[in-house]
Amino acid sequence: MKIKLNSIFVDNQDKALVFYTEVLGFIKRNEISAGKFKWLTVVSPDGPDDVDVELVLEPNVNPVAKTYQEAIFRQGIPITAFEVEDIHAEFERLKGRGVIFTVEPTQTGPVTIAIFSDTCGNLIQLYQV
Repeated sequence: MKIKLNSIFVDNQDKALVFYTEVLGFIKRNEISAGKFKWLTVVSPDGPDDVDVELVLEPNVNPVAKTYQEAIFRQGIPITAFEVEDIHAEFERLKGRGVIFTVEPTQTGPVTIAIFSDTCGNLIQLYQV
């Protein structure tokens, strides 16, 4: 058993694809029409091509999921986290691309974290061990 897919809800799949590829630098893996929406995934450019975990940019049309997404955002809780090698460099790179951070790089024990908005309804945490 292995983790291959992880989903996050987004308020607009096209906007999410632009943010996750053009701003964050992920690579689109799948974009398959599924009627009104699509099966849309991105992967890390640093991951192994054949075994990397795909991030599904899931359309948030479920009212329960939308309520959860909005509530967790208001509480300042990240929906997922991405590991980085140099959090300060990544913070500066993303800030330079217009990314809005709610938490700048902060040491929390042996880990440094930063949190930003993905413009699609989610807070995302960066961390460096």
